Amino acid sequence: MINCLSYIDLNPVRAGICERPEEYRWCPLGYHVRTKNDEDFLSLDFGLGEFGVKTDIERLRTYRGYVYEKGCISGIEKERDKGFEIGSVNRVRYRTRYFTDSGVIGTKAFVCKCYQVFKHHFSSKHEKIPRAIKGLDGIYSLKRLSEGGVTRLNAWS
Repeated sequence: MINCLSYIDLNPVRAGICERPEEYRWCPLGYHVRTKNDEDFLSLDFGLGEFGVKTDIERLRTYRGYVYEKGCISGIEKERDKGFEIGSVNRVRYRTRYFTDSGVIGTKAFVCKCYQVFKHHFSSKHEKIPRAIKGLDGIYSLKRLSEGGVTRLNAWS
């Protein structure tokens, strides 16, 4: 089972679409990283339950390590050092890649600067003001990001 699942998760990497499975929008591993499988859409078992890997977080880390080792993913040494854990910054980065729909995320100064450069592309009649993203100190966005999603992301880091 784990070989079949890792084959599927490594397809976008082998095709040159991305460097890491989590970066691909339609990758099951990426889905787990971004959503924590909130609605039980995909199983978090990965065939690891029979090997004594009990918690969802532990199974995801173990499976992610297996995929990285099998696929010879670049930067594997750094991931090994972190125990294949995904920190809150990377989790938000993977998640926001698709749910922001080209929104700007960063420091307040960065978001303001980007807005000034691209404001003629916005359909709003009013000036947009960067909003702090709850749970991520010093990070702002022009869009109202799901506070529940960010809170859930932080709970898993």
